[in-house]
Amino acid sequence: MIVGYARVSTLEQNERLQTDALTKAGCERLFTDHASGAKAHRPELDHLLDVIRDGDTLVVWKLDRLGRSVQNLVDLMSFLQSRGVGFKSLTENMDTTTPGGVLIFNVFAAMAQFERDLIRERTNAGLQAARARGHKGGRPSKLDGKQRVRIRELYRSRALTVQEIADQYHVSRKTIYNAIRE
Repeated sequence: MIVGYARVSTLEQNERLQTDALTKAGCERLFTDHASGAKAHRPELDHLLDVIRDGDTLVVWKLDRLGRSVQNLVDLMSFLQSRGVGFKSLTENMDTTTPGGVLIFNVFAAMAQFERDLIRERTNAGLQAARARGHKGGRPSKLDGKQRVRIRELYRSRALTVQEIADQYHVSRKTIYNAIRE
């Protein structure tokens, strides 16, 4: 079965351009969302992904109608591929049911991995630079120095459990354990 997916960002926008193109492309069933592309879960897309089967082909008018980011597109494409579902984008003329379409998909996957690696590299460089300047990072403690000293005393005395100490100071057990380790 050839299945079409259309998405417009708001209720005021009209999906007609997309649905007409999908119908002309031979889609037997259409799913349409009225939701921002930034939303991780879109009801009709989720429903489509539940019902699409091996041998089906998913068709979209344009790639940005399907995915939120390159990484999201790669994840969706991998999911489709694992289910034996082909994919076509009308505007970009991409078709994973052909060898050329598979090549394009792999280029997208490589670009997404490259983007992730660059982000990780920049993040690590920034963290190292901050540490070199003496910044510790993380959230500031909800407890002052006197409170941390008192918590260590309470813990060593075994007068209260860690949970009771956390309740007394209105913090999590993790915060108490962090104070104990200091």
